[in-house]
Amino acid sequence: MGTGAVENELAFVHQTDEALYRKVARRLIPFLFICYLIAQVDRMNIGFAKLTMLSDLGLSEVVYGIGAGAFFVGYVLFEVPSNLMLKRVGAHLWIGRIMITWGLLAAATMFVTSARTFYLVRFLLGVAEAGFFPGVIYYLTDWFTAAQRTRVTATFMTAIAVSGVVVGPISGLILQKMGSIGNLHGWQWLFLLEGLPAVVLGITAIWFLAPSPEVANWLTEEEKRRLASAIAADHAKASDVSLSGVITSGRVWMLSLIYGCYGLAFFGFVFWLPTIVHLAGVTRPLNIGLITAIPWTAGAITMVLAAGPGGRAGNVRRALIILALASATGWGLSPLAASNLPVAIILLSLAMGGLMGSMPVFWNLPTAMFRGTSSAAAIAMITALGNLPGFLSPYLVAWIKQKTGSFDVPMYAFAGAMTLAALAVSALKTPQILVRQSPEI
Repeated sequence: MGTGAVENELAFVHQTDEALYRKVARRLIPFLFICYLIAQVDRMNIGFAKLTMLSDLGLSEVVYGIGAGAFFVGYVLFEVPSNLMLKRVGAHLWIGRIMITWGLLAAATMFVTSARTFYLVRFLLGVAEAGFFPGVIYYLTDWFTAAQRTRVTATFMTAIAVSGVVVGPISGLILQKMGSIGNLHGWQWLFLLEGLPAVVLGITAIWFLAPSPEVANWLTEEEKRRLASAIAADHAKASDVSLSGVITSGRVWMLSLIYGCYGLAFFGFVFWLPTIVHLAGVTRPLNIGLITAIPWTAGAITMVLAAGPGGRAGNVRRALIILALASATGWGLSPLAASNLPVAIILLSLAMGGLMGSMPVFWNLPTAMFRGTSSAAAIAMITALGNLPGFLSPYLVAWIKQKTGSFDVPMYAFAGAMTLAALAVSALKTPQILVRQSPEI
């Protein structure tokens, strides 16, 4: 066979593979996107419920901070066991189970009457949701090679930012319009109406998500063979180590540190942004929701824009460093504009843009370093350790706010966390599997 014939054959194979990955993405990603969108809404809506819930129940802001963070105690404790169970019983069944139980518990938050019941339901919600995100990330490794996962993961994770865009206006509208219906407070309607969709999606996931490409009835036999072969070759390039090896891996701990820096800034922002806007003089819940959507919109745009160049050959480390430093700049300057809401929102948009843009690019690293059971364990461990700040951040912000009367110190802490993330990334060796051009899908 001549050189021209070989080149034509390779081009045909490349085009065929790209078409196959696009088909898989069209099938899986929209559904998983909606699932993650609802998951994030059920996390974020506590920040809007707080606007009226605390006064209705006579709770303090410190109680709110502890309750908001209690979610992450349950989440962190059960993250690794949940992801290992997913590997054993199948992603479709386990992801469905996670969504059904978290939806029921999210809706049950409407029955909170005291600090104790608030802490309990938030803890149980964390237990219920544990394993969902790392489970999906692991699930995607069975359908896409490392070369495709940056863009696919970015599309999926854009749900975080989009949820921030939609949860504000919707939650504000519910609080403003439904507070006098059926003898329920607005925040009770908020938890009920935003919790039940997860139950419906969980039931749907059980039959909609195929356990593996080999049994996907929406693929042809040839497509199943080609996809299984490509995934097997991709997995062979990563490491498969024991669970104890994952726990003691320096790379896993470094990745957890980076992800934890993201989490410190992210969760403090999520749970307190509505309050920041409220303290700036905006009083109507719907207006608060519309204003808080602006930084989240910036985050969604950056996630999509960063995914392409951030996942290409040699760009992962550079992209993560640039994005982290941009975010640190936004956090660090935002206290200087505290009295000027438009400028503050612009700076917070820069902070969230850099932070949100980092997340899909970051997940190139662990999914390229491990495979098999070690991949499930590594992803879960990184997510669990990275979510530890989810407990500390809301409480510390509440405590500092109570002591100082402002959000300046937390903003500087967020800037420091993102700077630390940039330094940690610069010290991390990029895996060789990423040193190649990754095609877009």
